[in-house]
Amino acid sequence: MTCIVGLVDGQTVHIGGDSAGVGGYSLTVRADRKVFRNGDFVMGFTTSFRMGQLLQHAFVPPKRHPDTDVDKFMVTTFIDAVRDCLKTGGYAERHNEAELGGVFLVGYAGRLFRIDNDYQVGEAVDGFDAVGCGEQIARGSLYSTASMKPRERLKLALEAAERFSAGVRGPFHTEKTQ
Repeated sequence: MTCIVGLVDGQTVHIGGDSAGVGGYSLTVRADRKVFRNGDFVMGFTTSFRMGQLLQHAFVPPKRHPDTDVDKFMVTTFIDAVRDCLKTGGYAERHNEAELGGVFLVGYAGRLFRIDNDYQVGEAVDGFDAVGCGEQIARGSLYSTASMKPRERLKLALEAAERFSAGVRGPFHTEKTQ
């Protein structure tokens, strides 16, 4: 459960997230944040706090050569480093011969990417995206607030998700790329 939202404003990527830790019918408002910066990247995760802890504290983001296309870098070098980190940290799983990770948003080089649990890299044409149980609600909010400032858009999207999804709770936290 959770709601992570992100949007691109010019060359800056903004990501916001809630604080819910949900298991079944139990909810804990967590002190540790689901949104953080790691080097040139800003990230927000759902799926597992363990995965997020590894991405924040153990993951060493690879450097992209200036001649390497951002798409190619993300689907190869970046994802290979994420997979290695999650495997080393004991998080990655294998099901029916497929390796699975988790779902998170990544802001990098003025672009917003969605990483799914099969490690596919996606990028929405809308310039915004959301993940977690509140993602549909948040996407609707982001769509309807295009004329507003980024932080206000994130805040409204997260508030809407909290209002209409049992798995989303404040406080909300935001980060952006530099």
